[in-house]
Amino acid sequence: MNPNPRLHTFIAGKGGPWKITEIRIITGEGLPMAERLNYTNENLPALPEGAAWMLRGATSNERYVTQPEKEQLIAKQEGLDRPQADCAVLIPIRKNANWWALTQDERRKIFEEQSHHNQIGMDYLPAIARRLHHCRDLSEAEPFDFLTWFEFAEKDIAEFDRLLARLRATEEWKYIDREVEVRVTH
Repeated sequence: MNPNPRLHTFIAGKGGPWKITEIRIITGEGLPMAERLNYTNENLPALPEGAAWMLRGATSNERYVTQPEKEQLIAKQEGLDRPQADCAVLIPIRKNANWWALTQDERRKIFEEQSHHNQIGMDYLPAIARRLHHCRDLSEAEPFDFLTWFEFAEKDIAEFDRLLARLRATEEWKYIDREVEVRVTH
């Protein structure tokens, strides 16, 4: 079976290129600690032997983004897997039922017009690269709605923490009922 380039499976266990340094519970239930983090484009049918957990998500089109915002992101953001990016953070989040009961335009209003999510992220580009994965559409059994993978150089850890603090202070974050930070290094 050919791997799906849009599907990403993150596996915490004994193998993988990233050493897990910390798993922080932000809100809701956490994830078990493991030694290493790996990711693949394979759709694994079950938790691999020896793995503590796995999370799946698929990249998709940008949502809640206008054309000018998309053009700004493309112009400013650098890709993943840069040699200087020796730190990364996987942040799985789940939003509550109140968020999903809102219409698309109501969510966009909270996401950008009130919370300025895109603009906050732009303030930290290109130092902090990111890729968003959607989980909700894969299956109702997925424990999170989104997985965001961030990569950056060790010298940018303080900037990354400022980015998170700003996002978590927004109206949008009132709708999050589960969030975990998985911090890793090369």
